[in-house]
Amino acid sequence: MGQAAEKRITRLAPSPTGALHLGNLRTFLINWAIARQDGWEIAFRIDDLDSPRVKAGADLQSIEILRWIGLDWDGPTLYESQLQTVYHQALSQLADTGRIYPCRCTRLQIQQQAASAPHAEQHELRYPGTCRPPENRNFDFDDPQHDGAAWRFWVEPGVIEFVDEFCGPQQISVEQTVGDFLVANRQRLPVYQLAVVLDDHYQRVTDIVRGDDLLSSTPRQQMLQRALGLPRCRYWHLPLVVGQDGHRLAKRHGDTRVAWYREQGVSANRFIGLVANWSGGTNRRSMSLAEFAADFRRQAIPRHPQVFSDSDHAWLLAEVSP
Repeated sequence: MGQAAEKRITRLAPSPTGALHLGNLRTFLINWAIARQDGWEIAFRIDDLDSPRVKAGADLQSIEILRWIGLDWDGPTLYESQLQTVYHQALSQLADTGRIYPCRCTRLQIQQQAASAPHAEQHELRYPGTCRPPENRNFDFDDPQHDGAAWRFWVEPGVIEFVDEFCGPQQISVEQTVGDFLVANRQRLPVYQLAVVLDDHYQRVTDIVRGDDLLSSTPRQQMLQRALGLPRCRYWHLPLVVGQDGHRLAKRHGDTRVAWYREQGVSANRFIGLVANWSGGTNRRSMSLAEFAADFRRQAIPRHPQVFSDSDHAWLLAEVSP
């Protein structure tokens, strides 16, 4: 008897900190198409842990828009805020085994200390190790003396190697780029790098499809997987949709919310046709989700960022123009 085939599971995980925009929609549609072509299951999650930035109703709006486009998924919707016990257990385990330590540095202090560092011009500064103990030691995560401290993962020197399913072989040194990175904030809640690892493990995710702005996060997440004894996932990092200035979509590029275009009368098939064009299709044309799933070829996805142009904007609105 041969071994049973691995059950592949991916996930769609919109964040309720903002409205779904065209770049998000492209990633979700590609993720969905790969999964349905290959027979993967699709889990669904709302990443609502960043409570100060969560916008009321954004979760339900994202779900409604994705359903309107035609996407489906398997099983119930998971909210990150439901996993507090899972997060606490993992953080306690990491502290007990000496993999994380408390840090009281403020953002301003890190900026000042890193001002002359080689990576100081980058969006994410390298932590200079101010609060790092002289050697690994165990901590009690719940000890009141650590109240008000954030927690950082102890990063060992060396290069992390992995093969991205879209970008190919990668070699990244976390120690040289960001150093000891945050895993929990001052309220003892996990931040993105740890939360996403635990979320994906909880939902038994094997394949993660997301934008390549998160490619550099992968080795950090693999370090956490190893430290917690969790299996590695496969990663598929897609080029972003950017504005005509080459930067990721933002308010300066105008209103790129799917909801805004829908309010103007743009149909679901029009959105799908634009995403198909951005995914290697030759011409923009309205199409159904079934057509997209049948025609989609992951090998045809361009290797460079996709520019949301004035022409794209005009084409979306052309079907509703007077």
